[in-house]
Formats: sequence, C-alpha cells, structure tokens
Amino acid sequence: MTSHSTDLHDLSVTALAARLRDRQVSAVETAEHFLARAKAHQHLGAYVALNEEATLTQARAADAQLAAGKAGALTGVPIAHKDIFVTRAFPTTAGSKMLAGYQSPFDATVVTRLADAGAVTLGKLNCDEFAMGSANENSAVAPVGFDAPAPVRNPWDLSRVPGGSSGGSAVAVAARLAPAVTGTDTGGSIRQPASFCGITGIKPTYGRASRYGMIAFASSLDQAGPMARSAEDCALLLSEMCGPDPDRDSTSLDRPAENFSAALNEGIAGLRIGIPAEFFGDGLAPDVRAAVDAALQEYVKLGATLVPIQLPRTELSIPVYYILAPAEASSNLSRFDGVKFGHRAKDYTDLVDMYKKTRAEGFGDEVKRRIMIGAYVLSEGYYDAYYLQAQKIRRMIADDFQAAFQHCDVIAGPAAPTVAWQLGGKSDPLANYLADIYTLPASLAGLPGMSLPAGFGEGGMPVGLQLIGNYFREGQLLSAAHRFQQATDFHLRQPAGMTQ
Repeated sequence: MTSHSTDLHDLSVTALAARLRDRQVSAVETAEHFLARAKAHQHLGAYVALNEEATLTQARAADAQLAAGKAGALTGVPIAHKDIFVTRAFPTTAGSKMLAGYQSPFDATVVTRLADAGAVTLGKLNCDEFAMGSANENSAVAPVGFDAPAPVRNPWDLSRVPGGSSGGSAVAVAARLAPAVTGTDTGGSIRQPASFCGITGIKPTYGRASRYGMIAFASSLDQAGPMARSAEDCALLLSEMCGPDPDRDSTSLDRPAENFSAALNEGIAGLRIGIPAEFFGDGLAPDVRAAVDAALQEYVKLGATLVPIQLPRTELSIPVYYILAPAEASSNLSRFDGVKFGHRAKDYTDLVDMYKKTRAEGFGDEVKRRIMIGAYVLSEGYYDAYYLQAQKIRRMIADDFQAAFQHCDVIAGPAAPTVAWQLGGKSDPLANYLADIYTLPASLAGLPGMSLPAGFGEGGMPVGLQLIGNYFREGQLLSAAHRFQQATDFHLRQPAGMTQ
C-alpha cells in the first residue's frame, strides 16, 4: 500500500473513496489525518466531540471490508455529523446545556445509513442550540479544546460568523477538517452557512431523508442533508441518506432511494432558470448581487435560459416561518423537563418548581424566546389570528412556487442577502431573522434547495448561489450545480491558512 496522506484533505469525497478502494491509502491513515487536522484547527470551534478510539475502530473495520473487496460507496471515507443527530459512540447535545453529557443508546437513521455505506465517523459538529440561529453564536457547548462555550469562526475571516445553525458543519468542510458532513435545514440552516463558507449543501424534498434520531426543532420543516465541497460529493452522500423509513418516521415519504450521481452529467442546454424579482430587491447587497448575476450569466453560456418569474409572497415567509416554527418548537421542546433525561435543576421545592428551574437553567435565550413565541401563538384567542392564518399563507407560498414552475425548471437567486457578518454584529434577533428571507420560502413549501459557491463579495467573503427545484427534482438541481462547477473553480478555492 502506497501512502499519500499529506494531501488527503485536498481530495474530494469521490477521489478519496477511489483512493481507498485502490488501497493507495488506508482508512486508518485517513482517519488519523483528519483527526489531526481537527485538533490542529480547533480554534475554529467546529467540533464539540471527538472519540478517537471509536473513529479508529470504525476505520479498522472499513479496512477489513476494503481488503475483502466488499467496499460500499463510502467505505473508509471519514465524515462528521451535526450535533443534532443522535449517535451511540459520541455525546449528543444539540448545542444545549439541557442535554449536556447525554449519550444516546441508538443512532439516527441518517447516521446508520451512512455507516452502512462504509463511512467512518470523525466526531460531532457545533451548531446553534436546538438548531435555532443564523450565525452559530447560540451554542451553549464548549467546542473541543475550549473550556467554555464559544462561537464557531468562519475560516475565511476569523472575525466573522459561519452562518447557522449548521455552522460547525460548514466550517469543517471549508477548513478541510472533514471531506463531507451532515447538516439539517429548517429554514435555511444548510444553505445559508454553505453560502457563508463557500461550500456546497443541499436540502432535499421534505420527507426524503428520515428524521428519526434527529432532535426536533420544527417537525414539519426539519430536513437532513449533506454538505461538501461539490455537487458531485453531495450527490454521493444524498444517495445514501435518502429513502423511506416508515417504521420509525411517520413523515418519511414512501419513495425509494435514488442514485443521484447517475444524472450528474446530464446537459443543461435549454434549462429554464426562473429568476424571481422578489429575490433581487433593495435588501440584496450589491456585492452579492454582482456575484449572483455573474453566475447566472455563466449558466447562459452553458446553454440555459433565464426566465423572469414572480414569487409574490416572499416577504410573508418571514412572519409565517417565525409563527409556525416556534409553535412547533414549543411543543417539541416540552419534553425537556428534567424528568427522564438531560439537565435537572439541583434545588427545587416541588415538581412544578423543578420544571421551571430546569427549563430556565437549561435553555438559552434564543430557545426561550422561540418557546414563548410559540406558546403565545398557540394559546386560546390567538391560535386563529396567528397560527391558523400562517398555515393558510404557507399553502399560498407553496402555490406560488407551483405557478412559477409552469414557466421554469429550476429557480435561482442568492442564498443570503449579504456575505457573512462580523461576530456579534447582529445582536437584534429580528436582524438575524431577516437574513433568512431567501431560504425560508422553499422550506415552507417543502421543496429541495441547495447553495453552491458562486464567487466572492465584500472582504473576499464567499457568495452562494441558491437553486430551488420542484418536488423530487434533487437530481436536476445537482446536475445543474455540477455543470456550473465543471465550468468554474469557486468550489475548489479554500481559505488562506487552511492548506496545512
């Protein structure tokens, strides 16, 4: 076996898997390489848990499979999981004090499926508490190498946020601390950090990937998806992650898994790309618009056609989302009361006092804020005025997309209105909420969406192009992204200082 370990972090998932299958490098050597990088760059705050023994045990098993000629699509490839997926070999905290020290007795379905494909787990990645946030500044868990909670830092500029809630996941890929990772997207938590960190991420159609073992934020919105450098790598992971899970997730769709890699090389000549006027208004920063416009012109050169469309209820997606998602969160998070698992207050007088003190101590400010909003809009006298009306508008937003898809095949626009902002730069919660304006509509409609690197804006920060497809058209999105990435090199560029 020939060793080529020094450049392993520069390889795509596809190339790394091929090198492992050809026995040019071992799974153990690969795992050790990435574990060393995780430790060397722990100042970024990306990882919240490592278990070297568990990782190397999995790697040795992968080597045995490779030696026996029984390699799966990802055998020996190291990946890391957002700390919202429960895992047996690693603690699961969801970025919250409420779950400090929690060890799950089972793996999430997504974790199991990737392991069945041969992937080796490197560790758990930082995220906003219970996936609530747009900057990864809300985590209450100390990252590896830290003594106290700390925000995740964007490797392109350490003074800036990486986006959220899957900020740790995005940083791990951008800084080459993992070839690929899992993330979750409720209102944009894969696409927005992918944009901020210059990587590729995709949220599939709602119900494509099982939510079993994924700690719930808003059950009608949460979806798992892969994050990697390229569409090619995301297609490889998504093929393994998706598929029905009827016995464990009632929202899982009865739709068979697909090989998304098979359609990557389909041509895009004649592809109709819808350009919603609402995504290019006054709220879009000029530097982001310039990068997105240039990316769209690249698609024209590749043979696509740009078609003006309307998504008239785009602005309503923010109030609708921030009524519905907190309402579901207030219900989902009621299980964290200190009785069966998680944090429990030390001093209390009775059961009710224990509930109050446990939740007051265990939840952070943003989580408390959303629980209170959710409880309010579900309360008697306000349910009809807020929650019910928001559900009706949600259906109208979905209808707007279907009307648009009568005229186009995919929809394109910015993933976020600005590049990544400074750490602590948006202390007003409403300012953070507004950053989700372009990702929320697809989430509310349950549509697949992705972000891919499309250029750079102010301060040399990455800009992401968002592609939205109709239901079950993930393959078309990935193909369109792959063709763009074959013609450009934005996805290959990496932050200064991360090459070693």
